[in-house]
Amino acid sequence: MINKLYEKIKSIIKENYKFFVVLIVLGVVLNIKLPYYIYAPGGLIDVSKRISIEDSYDVSGSFNLAYVLEYRATIPSIIYAYFNKNLDIYNYNEVVPPNETVEEIEFRNKMMLEEANENALYVGFKLAGESVSLSNQKVYVSYIAVDAITDLKIGDEIITIENDQVTCKNDLYEYIKKYNENDIINIKVIHDNEVITRKATLQKTSNRNVIGVILTETKDVKTSREVDINFKKSESGPSGGFIMALSIYNYLTEYDLTNGLKIVGTGTIDENGNVGSIGGVTYKIKAAVKEKASVFFVPADNYEEAKETVDNNKYNIKLVKVNNISEAIEYLKNYSNSGN
Repeated sequence: MINKLYEKIKSIIKENYKFFVVLIVLGVVLNIKLPYYIYAPGGLIDVSKRISIEDSYDVSGSFNLAYVLEYRATIPSIIYAYFNKNLDIYNYNEVVPPNETVEEIEFRNKMMLEEANENALYVGFKLAGESVSLSNQKVYVSYIAVDAITDLKIGDEIITIENDQVTCKNDLYEYIKKYNENDIINIKVIHDNEVITRKATLQKTSNRNVIGVILTETKDVKTSREVDINFKKSESGPSGGFIMALSIYNYLTEYDLTNGLKIVGTGTIDENGNVGSIGGVTYKIKAAVKEKASVFFVPADNYEEAKETVDNNKYNIKLVKVNNISEAIEYLKNYSNSGN
């Protein structure tokens, strides 16, 4: 029986081998990664699926993160994207700078997610009047500009600048104000558990001193209640910080800000509750509309692009501009009384 089946399969392959060869070659060709990336509207992530807080209040609606889909193009996907107005095609070097590896980009985005979550915890608990404190702050190099004149490496933990202790990003920004353009400064770092002295040449941008790097902070956040934050390995970046902080605040206070609504927000958050700009706001609005969200909070610096997207597509969603988290809280507290 088995021998007959084997002979039958062998006969079919022999008679149709050209077809099978073409099929295999076609499958390989269609799955070749092209030097392009495709960006598309993603979806929403209910914050309650990523965070839980001890003895938190119930929520009638939801706070949601919006995300962008990003993937390497293949022949079928790039053809589809070319004819789809909701998708955009970017050159590989526009997404992965020539001075960086994919691994370095992933490291930065993971570090930024960690920083965003820690800031969100601190801001949410502080605004709610709960006990919260910070300790063990560290500063890392997470991006180096192409034109930076430095031997700093991504992943360096900065300890000192010219013997001045660095415990937060603002320390570095303040210290380099003392120097002049083209000054070479010594920066002591830890890299792979080794203490190394790096150098950086100061440059001028918009009338301020820079060394051409982006810094990311990590810190230990001690809270009055047990908190569990659990993001997937595939999720990263800083743009969920604001809505995480807003959700944490809502969990800790008796008045439910959601008013039963599906609320979406995007933007970074710092320790003072300021909301910073992000990328991909157009895709995020489209994702929110697709998921039938009621309100979309957008950073002030992204508002014009967001408004253009809403107006051009005649989307039925309430767009709210915010500079800091307090403005969002005030808006939602007044929502039911404002007739919106």
